[in-house]
Amino acid sequence: MRLTVLTSALAGLLLTSSCSEAQSSGETEKNQADKGKKEGKKGKKNKGNAPTADLQRLGELSGGVPESSGLARGPRPGTFYTHADAGNAPVLFEVDAQGKLLNSLKLPVENTDWESLAQDNSGNIFVTDAGNNNNSRRDLVIYRLNPSQPQQVGRISFAYADQSEFPPTKSDRNFDCEASLWHNGQLYLFTKDRAQHSTSKVYTLPDQPGKHTAKLLTKLSIAGEVTGADLSPDGRHLALLGREQLFLLEGNSLDEALKATPKVISLSGAGQTEGVVFTDNGTLVISTEQGAIYQYKL
Repeated sequence: MRLTVLTSALAGLLLTSSCSEAQSSGETEKNQADKGKKEGKKGKKNKGNAPTADLQRLGELSGGVPESSGLARGPRPGTFYTHADAGNAPVLFEVDAQGKLLNSLKLPVENTDWESLAQDNSGNIFVTDAGNNNNSRRDLVIYRLNPSQPQQVGRISFAYADQSEFPPTKSDRNFDCEASLWHNGQLYLFTKDRAQHSTSKVYTLPDQPGKHTAKLLTKLSIAGEVTGADLSPDGRHLALLGREQLFLLEGNSLDEALKATPKVISLSGAGQTEGVVFTDNGTLVISTEQGAIYQYKL
């Protein structure tokens, strides 16, 4: 009888211990699964493990401005020029930092596919009409004007030095340009790699009207599609915009920055980011096609 009771007690103890271990194991697996789900969500939100930018939302375009495909500094601090892309009127919109429409400048040219604005030190604006989704355009042009005389527009027509097919094979379609900037009398064009999504080609052009060949300067390893570009006033920070991504390249000059490894910053949730401009050496203003305006501090 005692042996039977002792055996039963021992069996109960072993069963309780086994159940506790199983429960503990189950809880551990559940905790690990929950942790994995959280990390997975975090990874989806933060593409490519890039740090998420601390974007400050300034405002949203209003007053009939349809979208923002490019961005440049306006005539007064805190104002900006922007524009819409293909299918819209050839208009430069002057807006404030909150997106309020201040003025409209209609240009005596076409908007085949305006995609970017560049700006020199004298206040001249360069409207880059080089959107080229199919890589088949032969009428690429950049319009040069001073906003104080919007009816006087110079044409900088160009073709890419290394393009011979219109369009090239799908694997070579890297002749779409949605990003440009001005520096020391030259225009710099950054391509949107629609084929491989891995390389932005950098071309240079004179900033004077005429027919020119865009010379291939270098190629940048960019894991995405470049949609905007600007250089800080001191020439040390090159900002390239992508789809909800910011690529920062730094050096003591633009030449050095073009050789640097890009720092990738996630702009997840911002929208279709397309316009970018430095307001000082450490501050960027970014706009989206949906009309949102953000500020980012380096």
